[in-house]
Amino acid sequence: MRTNGMLYTRIDGPLGAMLLVGRAGGDGRVALRSLSLEGQKGGTEVEEGWVRADAAFEEIAGQLGAYFAGERDGFDIPYDETYGTEFQRRVWRALEEIPYGTTVSYGEIAGRVGSSGAGVRAVGTAIGRNPLLVVRPCHRVIGADGSLRGYAAGLARKQALLELERGAKGNSGA
Repeated sequence: MRTNGMLYTRIDGPLGAMLLVGRAGGDGRVALRSLSLEGQKGGTEVEEGWVRADAAFEEIAGQLGAYFAGERDGFDIPYDETYGTEFQRRVWRALEEIPYGTTVSYGEIAGRVGSSGAGVRAVGTAIGRNPLLVVRPCHRVIGADGSLRGYAAGLARKQALLELERGAKGNSGA
């Protein structure tokens, strides 16, 4: 059986079931390729030949558990960066620079990646294709008027993540 090197696991969290997909790295850690939430628009589905490897994802699952408990404000997870266009990867890197517990507008992200003006729509599309929900914080991007806009896993989950971060940030004194 060919696996194409893809491993996966399913874990439960406060936002529902999560599907984690990645590849084993040379250092023994899994390079995360996708984190999808149940019912997510465009979420990853397990493909034939992939291997369920729950133990391989223990480190990532532990970091997610600490994040959801308000004990962690970032992730130390290697990502599988072999997918997406160069533009998408630039946008996704910009997402990783948004501080915990804060929000920025789509226009601000567009400016950071040199795609202001009409490029805001392209930035929104790239953000919508972020394969690493939660760990690559696209939930921190909101409309210019402060309203919640677009989230592949639903606006209720986006709101829950923002409230979690605001509450944890306030509780930790950070």
